[in-house]
Parts: sequence; C-alpha cells; structure tokens
Amino acid sequence: MANLSAVSLFILQGFSTVPALQRLSTAAFLLIYLAAVLGNVSIMVAVALNTRLHTPMYFFVKHLSLVDLCSTSTTLPRALVAAMADTKEISLAACASQLFAFVCFGSLECFLITSMAFDRCLAIHRPLMYGATMNSQTCVSLVVVAWVSGLLFSTFHTVNTFTLSFCGPNIIDHFFCDIPPLMHLACGDPGSHEAAGFAVSGCVIMTCFALTCVSYVLIVYTVVHIRSSAGRWKAFSTCSSHLATVLLFYGTGSSAYMQPTARYAPLQGRMAAVFYSILTPTLNPLIYSLRNKDMKVALRKLYPQVASWNLWFRPGKVQNTTSNAFLL
Repeated sequence: MANLSAVSLFILQGFSTVPALQRLSTAAFLLIYLAAVLGNVSIMVAVALNTRLHTPMYFFVKHLSLVDLCSTSTTLPRALVAAMADTKEISLAACASQLFAFVCFGSLECFLITSMAFDRCLAIHRPLMYGATMNSQTCVSLVVVAWVSGLLFSTFHTVNTFTLSFCGPNIIDHFFCDIPPLMHLACGDPGSHEAAGFAVSGCVIMTCFALTCVSYVLIVYTVVHIRSSAGRWKAFSTCSSHLATVLLFYGTGSSAYMQPTARYAPLQGRMAAVFYSILTPTLNPLIYSLRNKDMKVALRKLYPQVASWNLWFRPGKVQNTTSNAFLL
C-alpha cells in the first residue's frame, strides 16, 4: 500500500477529552461491551444447541450475532484498555488494521440484513417455494457472498483512506480509527478519495437498502391480502425483529457516514459512532430475544436458573416454580 505519510503513529483521544467524562464513559462502555458479548454469544450458542432453531432465519441470526460480536470487539476492547492504562498511541499499521476490520464487519452486517430480508420475503410472499429455495446450500452461499463482498469493500476503503498523505497533526479526535476523522487529518485535499468512497459506499449501501425495501413491499402486500387478522399478525410477527434491526442499522449508519468530511464534527462523529458501532450490536440480541417466542424458549433452556428465578417472581406462578424449572 503506497503511503506518502510522515506520520508513523496516531493518538486517539478516546471517549472524551474531559477526564471525568472519560472515566464515566469507560465504566459505562465496559458494562455495555460485557452485555454485548453475553447477548451475542448467548444467541449463537442457543441457535447452535436448539434443533428447533436450525432454520434459515436463525442461521442468519447466528451469523449476525457473530458479526456484531466481532464488530464491537474490533473497537471497544482497545479503547477501554487505552482509557484505563492512559495509552493513546496507535501505530499506522494497527490503525489501518482496525479500520479494515471495522468496515468489513459493518458491511457484512449490511449484506446479512439484506439476505435476511430476502429470506423473510420468500417465507411470506412465496411460502410454497421457500423450502426448496432456502436450503442449506443457498444459506451458506449467501453468507459466503456476504463475507467476500465485505472483505472487498473493506479492502477498497482501507486502501482509499491510507493512500492519503498524513504529515501532521496526528491526533484522531475519536475512540477508534474511523474514515471521517482520518480523512479530516489528511494533508492536502482528500476530495477525490472522499468522492470515490462516497460513490462505492453509495452504490453498495443503496443497492442493499433498495433490495430490503423491495422485500418489505412484497411482505406488506402479502400481509394486507391475508384475510384473517390472526394470520396477518402471525406473518408480521415473523419479520418484526428483522424490521427493527433494519431501522436501527440504517438509521444510525446513515447519520455516521453519509456526510462530507468538511462537515465532520468530532462530538457528532463520536455520538454517531457510539450508536452505530456499540449500541446497535448490543441491542440486536435483545431485539431478537424479546420479540421471538422460539428464541425465548431456547435462551431459557440455556439459562435455566435465570428462567426459574423469573418464574418465581411472576404473579400467580409461585406455586409452579419447581415444576416449571424442570420443564424448562
């Protein structure tokens, strides 16, 4: 990778430039990271162990949890260690590696969400074709395509960013190496690199978004023509969790990256990155566990003690706690 940089390392400012807020943010994000790890690992283990969840929809949910876990682990652990040990330096190579991994997992999530929309569309709009079309080979192929596309997309953005010249200053006003703050530090005019990045990202993201929208248009069209209200509710409930994930992903991602570098504001960039790179991967397991009956059952089997504790405090269920715990 040709780089005319005079800078050999960067300094990450962290979660905040105010010491008191830095300590508070570190404690809060540590708890959030632990919750993200627990939630995503629980989803993956529950899907792997419960045979009822060995379906295309949960196959994609498992991979989405893996991507979310990797995405948060790309940025948060290093930021937390740096904040606690007061080591803000990051080498040029480590910064490039972090950016590559972060963009890769972010784009992977985009591609997986699109595949999940196709899966839900086929299940509701063409149920008779669903079993034959969404077989294991198709599911694996979609995930492989997502990984290959994510790696290519990430390679482009890493090369596009680090072929810029960095000659100082080297202070990144962020808690990880991200594209907007890095381009903001570039010497000279990064306009051509920024335009190339926008063009590629726009084509990829808008294509995925359009395919997701088409899938939901067909889903809504099918649901509206279902005669019984129970049937409509059942059809909608199968994709409500995914719809929430779509809104969360595109809502936070667009605010973080769909703006020119010239308009980049450090505080706004940090806040957008927190929502996009931390809260979204943390909330996804919660969305899929709260809105899904099968996933609730699988998680209760995974954590029987927690399930029995919840039953103990449920009104009218105290006398059945022991038998319910064994049933779970």
